[in-house]
Amino acid sequence: MEIVPLGQISPDQVILWSWGFVTINATILYTWLVMAILVGGSILVTRNLSSEINASRWQHFLEVIISVVRGEIGEMTRKGADHYIPLIGTLFLFICTSNVLAVVPGYVAPTSSMTTTAALATCVFIAVPYYGISRNGVFHYVKEYFQPNFIFFPFHVMGELSRTLALTVRLFGNIMSHEKVIGILLAVTPFLFPVVMQILGLLIGVIQAYIFAILSMVYIASALSAEDEVHHNVDINKEGVSA
Repeated sequence: MEIVPLGQISPDQVILWSWGFVTINATILYTWLVMAILVGGSILVTRNLSSEINASRWQHFLEVIISVVRGEIGEMTRKGADHYIPLIGTLFLFICTSNVLAVVPGYVAPTSSMTTTAALATCVFIAVPYYGISRNGVFHYVKEYFQPNFIFFPFHVMGELSRTLALTVRLFGNIMSHEKVIGILLAVTPFLFPVVMQILGLLIGVIQAYIFAILSMVYIASALSAEDEVHHNVDINKEGVSA
């Protein structure tokens, strides 16, 4: 595992190639590597899909991941879990793979860069209104920002932005701090203890991927549930007036 020097906070500062205004740093390189592994792996696993019991072990492994993700989403949405699997599953697999590959010598986790975590959090920031609008329409989604009255509009906007910032900083801080701790331990005790920390780091990497995916789904589910509650109250009022 290649540790980013202590004087450098982010792998963005590790410039691997530069030509004019085009620059490739460690973050970009290893992000491409993770993407290539996920795309290549998905192609290999799904090219011979089988509904039989004797399907490949990799297909069973992928089915287990999808089942777990579907189950977690179903706990929060109660319905339509498959609608959110592409986003939440992709976030989990990308972050988990990025973190687990940290055991490979020379590799730097792209999730230790705030640019990567900010990009992932931005995807969630865009997904919340996307799912809300696709489910209830633009009018009902925007109307929720003015509940219970128009004075609360800026607070709703600030809430969306703060959640995006929280997702960014949480993932970046945990992965970056772990790499810094390993770098210090390698300098002080270069034998047994860093190995234990590497194993612990794998567990932390998987947990951080799980937390990021769950929080993303919580934000989406909370927005949808708030809109459903508004619609329910409107229907009750209509029934009361008609009665």
